[in-house]
Amino acid sequence: MAEPLIIKICGIKTPDILEATIAAGADMVGFMHFVRSPRHVSIEEVASLISEARGRVQTCVVLVNPDNSCVAEVAALGPDWIQLHGPETPHRVEAIRAEAGVEIMKVLPIGSPEDVAHVADFVDVADRILLDAKPPKGADRPGGLGDTFDWTLLKALDPALEFMLSGGLTPDNVAGAIKQVRPFGVDVSSGVESAPGVKDARLIEAFIRNARAAR
Repeated sequence: MAEPLIIKICGIKTPDILEATIAAGADMVGFMHFVRSPRHVSIEEVASLISEARGRVQTCVVLVNPDNSCVAEVAALGPDWIQLHGPETPHRVEAIRAEAGVEIMKVLPIGSPEDVAHVADFVDVADRILLDAKPPKGADRPGGLGDTFDWTLLKALDPALEFMLSGGLTPDNVAGAIKQVRPFGVDVSSGVESAPGVKDARLIEAFIRNARAAR
């Protein structure tokens, strides 16, 4: 019997989309605290969304290269996870994990065999690894850009590594991704939106339904 697939819907901004996502059966929800993202939510909004979700679904706050005061402010809200989506080094990830006392998910952008080789540096300092498409040169923010990457690169990974897959997933391609890559979990943001930052409850339902069916 295969382990159940972890499904994370990221970039949730409103209570009604949070409710729709929980009702659709997501395992994790992500809130983006990064001003340059169209999915940004303030600390006050994050606090409110976490309290609404608590005990019903796992919560994750996405940060990009945060300083110590930002980490402390977010950790105090009691999320289940903090997701690091910037150029954090292994040493910095380890320091944030020690300081926050919250489980840490580290996002690693994949675009080449060198990027895949680099994953091993983070395995012992993060609680979970999320592999995403590498943003194009000159992009002003990481992730949520709707691009997939060459999944065949992941054949070089240690087969024992449990990781989540992100980057350009949609209700239409998630089943194929799960069958090809066999990830521990999948993460979607822009693939379930009708416009940048605007989640669509029907797309969220379709994504979760198709992902579960693939397992």
